[in-house]
Amino acid sequence: MMGRTLFIDPERCTGCGACVSACRQCDSHRGTALVHIDQPDEGHNTASFPTLCMHCEDPAAPCVQVCPADALRITPDGVVQQTDVTRCIGCSDCVNACPFGATEIDLRTKVPMKCDLCHDRTAQELDPLCATVCPTGALFYGTLDDLYAARPGVQVADSFAFGDATVRTGVATVVPADKVQWPVPAGLPVVEVNGVDVR
Repeated sequence: MMGRTLFIDPERCTGCGACVSACRQCDSHRGTALVHIDQPDEGHNTASFPTLCMHCEDPAAPCVQVCPADALRITPDGVVQQTDVTRCIGCSDCVNACPFGATEIDLRTKVPMKCDLCHDRTAQELDPLCATVCPTGALFYGTLDDLYAARPGVQVADSFAFGDATVRTGVATVVPADKVQWPVPAGLPVVEVNGVDVR
C-alpha cells in the first residue's frame, strides 16, 4: 500500500454524490467524474459506496499490463496515471482488464478514463478533491497511521481475491473487523453464462 493514499469506508457512504461533483472539477479532466457511486442492492436498501481506481500494484495494475500501446504508466509512488491520449489506440483492453470496473471509455473522446488520485494535487501535498468534500469521511486521504489514529479499531484491506487471482491495491478499503478474511473475496460469483445457469 502507498504511504499517503485513499481509504474507502463504505459504511460511512450516504450516496450524497459530493465526491462525484468534486471530481468533475479536477483540472486534468474537468467536466468528467472519475469516481462513481454504486448501489449494490438498489431498490432493496440504501447501501452505496464510491467506486474509483484502486491503483493495483501486484505485480502491476492489470490495465497497465494489458495496454498494447504503453498508454498507461505508473508513477514511482504507485499512482496509475491517466491515459496518454497521444499513445492510446482505443482498444479498451484496460477497461476489460480492470477487476474493479473503475476504468471506462469517455464517449466524447473515445479514450479510457480513470482516477489518478488527483495526482496534480497530491504531488503538491494537497488531498484529492473527493476526500476534501466527503461529509462523512467515507473517503479518507492520509497514511495508515493517520487512519488508525482517527478511527481506532478499524481494519483495512488492500488484497482482494477474484476467483484464483489475488490483486493487491494501493488504495485500501475499510472492512468490518469481525468479518474480515484475507484476501477479501471480491467480484460477484458467476451464476449464468450465455443464459445457462452454472451454479
